[in-house]
Amino acid sequence: MRYWLVRLWLSFSTAGLLLGTLFFAFSLTPSLLPRTYFTQGVLSGCSLAAGYFVGVLVSWLWSYMELPVPQGRVVRAAKLGAAVICIFVAVLFLWQAARWQNSIREIMGLGPVESVHPLKVGLIAFVTFSVLIALARLFQLTFRFAAAKARRFMPTRVANVIGVVAATMLFWSIISGILFRIALDVADSSFQQFDALIEPETRRPTAPLKTGSSVSLLEWGDLGRAGREFVSSGPTSKELRAFSGKDAPEPIRVYVGLRSAAAVDERARLALEELKRVGGFERSVLVVVTPTGTGWVDPAAMDSLEYLHNGDVASVAVQYSYLASWLSLLTEPGYGADTARALFKEIYGYWTSLPKKRRPKLYLHGLSLGAMNSEQSTDLIEVIGDPFQGALWSGPPYPSRLWRFLTANRDPRSPAWLPRFRDGSFARFMNQDGAAAKPNSGSSWGPMRYVYLQYASDPVTFFDYRYAYREPDWMRPPRGPDVSPDMRWYPVVTVLQLAVDMAMATTAQMGHGHVYAPAHYIDAWVEVTGIQDWSTGEIERLKSKLGN
Repeated sequence: MRYWLVRLWLSFSTAGLLLGTLFFAFSLTPSLLPRTYFTQGVLSGCSLAAGYFVGVLVSWLWSYMELPVPQGRVVRAAKLGAAVICIFVAVLFLWQAARWQNSIREIMGLGPVESVHPLKVGLIAFVTFSVLIALARLFQLTFRFAAAKARRFMPTRVANVIGVVAATMLFWSIISGILFRIALDVADSSFQQFDALIEPETRRPTAPLKTGSSVSLLEWGDLGRAGREFVSSGPTSKELRAFSGKDAPEPIRVYVGLRSAAAVDERARLALEELKRVGGFERSVLVVVTPTGTGWVDPAAMDSLEYLHNGDVASVAVQYSYLASWLSLLTEPGYGADTARALFKEIYGYWTSLPKKRRPKLYLHGLSLGAMNSEQSTDLIEVIGDPFQGALWSGPPYPSRLWRFLTANRDPRSPAWLPRFRDGSFARFMNQDGAAAKPNSGSSWGPMRYVYLQYASDPVTFFDYRYAYREPDWMRPPRGPDVSPDMRWYPVVTVLQLAVDMAMATTAQMGHGHVYAPAHYIDAWVEVTGIQDWSTGEIERLKSKLGN
């Protein structure tokens, strides 16, 4: 056993251990969101493995270039020295980790942690690193086996290339063709069953103007879980009247589930016909909503709008998936955009046929993946002759094309986390401070109002694979109001930190990360829909009612 352990120790790369420990240490520094000891352990183990891989690659290149390499006792002494350095660095950074985590928690109004549980973090990191190293060595054995067989018939370097290709294809086919497919089938079945589940507390509506009622064009059971929640929730006419002191109509909510029709175009046409049936085009405000991957519509967004307009609002949404947003984006990336385009085409086509003085103001809305798909539902060329009034997109994912264009072409004096685009007459950005990025002096809104609601701490919005090798613009001063001043950019490690943050984005405190607060939706809707008849006191009273 002692001989085996010595051989195992000597098999590790000194450069890999040193660089891996450095990555491990960097992973303990703060990023956009607080982490639990489990997520920190997994992150640190992955960072250790990534650093080790880079170190091994550097060592291989050194040997490949036939530069001098230490041998014998020098190697053993170097490994021993490296081990001492690694332990010292790991302990030093683990000791600082609680303070770094508290720098984020304080900003987000969370209580401090006394410890990050260094032993638990270390153990989880070690297990994660061990699993990844075992997989890497299994890949190495596969490569060597394939290369050895190929050397019988061809030159060594050609055989090595074939060995790498063969091992890569084998591992990829196992991961994507077997493991990923099984996991996806399990997830698909689970989400589908969850979507079909009818909650006992959510009863079928009896009012004829409600989607899913006995006279509706849509079956209650076909709306899906998210659709039934959307239709059956929201403020009632009585609640709106009690708040405003004025007569208020019942808000109209139309939702078409995946099971309502087989084809995208059929579901879009059903949405239009149902919206016409319930009188949606007779309201003063009409919102075309693109839901998230699971079909969920954020109640904080719709409730706030319905209160602001005293119930004189109609909203319509069509489900395009029942998978989580990241799974939907991974498995069916274009399907959400196709659905958003089909729905907008139907609604906009009918809307433009109505007299301009009698039709409602038309807006778009989406959260997260819904924001990205809603962006793609139309373009300016299609609507420039008869433009709709605007859009509110919250937490747009980093691949959102229009968002990326506006951010990249912002006024260089404005920060990336709250850009200012030209004179602000077309698009503006808002965060939890409430005010849109101020336009140039003297400018006002044009015929269309695009508003992006985003938090500087939202990793769904501010993640980018390129951060593996370049510092994000949004990390440059001045920092966002809910970003730790202790956050630093490190090659490779930062993108791993943000990937973990993205997985935890919806568990953040309200008003941070990817959890958007009703109060901030209120400010955004005021900006988008141009509300001017509400006093500051009334706005604050509504924020207090819906929760800050």
